[in-house]
Amino acid sequence: MQPLRNLPATALRRVRGILTDIDGTLTTGGRLPARAGLALEQLRLSGLHVIPVTGRCIAWAEILVRLWPVDAIIGENGAFYSHLRDGRLLTRFLDNAPARARNLERIRALGERILREVPGSALASDQAWHAADLAIDHAEDVAPLPADAVAHILRLMQDAGMTATVSSIHVNGWFGRHDKLSMSRLCAAELLGEDLDARRDEWLFIGDSANDASMFAHFPLSVGVANVREILPQLPVAPAYVTDASGGEGFAEMAAQLLAAHSRQ
Repeated sequence: MQPLRNLPATALRRVRGILTDIDGTLTTGGRLPARAGLALEQLRLSGLHVIPVTGRCIAWAEILVRLWPVDAIIGENGAFYSHLRDGRLLTRFLDNAPARARNLERIRALGERILREVPGSALASDQAWHAADLAIDHAEDVAPLPADAVAHILRLMQDAGMTATVSSIHVNGWFGRHDKLSMSRLCAAELLGEDLDARRDEWLFIGDSANDASMFAHFPLSVGVANVREILPQLPVAPAYVTDASGGEGFAEMAAQLLAAHSRQ
């Protein structure tokens, strides 16, 4: 990883949009710092697209897309995206309603098994509002679990046929092969007419977690906030650049450098 300050201004001037993780990237200690909130506003006012991509549930996505200056929010690691059209909330699911209902039954049963087998684990506090995945808390509202316990949760999900990944706070599992990148492609194409494969050097991704791995691997302009260093052994591909600051302050650092490059065009 190179320091963010080494990212050439010429590359930043080509950026048309930002995809960003939320927990540990936009937030610091679970809170949105004022600098990060202001950075979101400044990015949108500059004409750049902004799409948060998170493991958080549909309730978070549908609330935050109303409140934040963003084009859309992709939630539950790619199960859907939510956006506003003429002020009306719309959510585009990957799976149809019967498939989601069947999967939720399997999710409930597996969640109960994990809680029995992994002492100290808990359902994420917002699990009741998840539409398509299982989120097991390993470090948000519970005392941080040891690495072997987190690995056991991951194995239980995978053995049940789930795609599973670890964020800074949750272990998430879902039925299907979608991820943050696949839904980012769909969202950008359907909402913005953007091809994230053909124009991947015109989009910047910033994140901090193992569930950001596909995004770090895909985008040449991939940035980790400083706390990404804590999970580097879990990443098959590290982000190309890293900020000096952690969390939301790191996001604001990235935004300031990006906006400065655009102001010199």
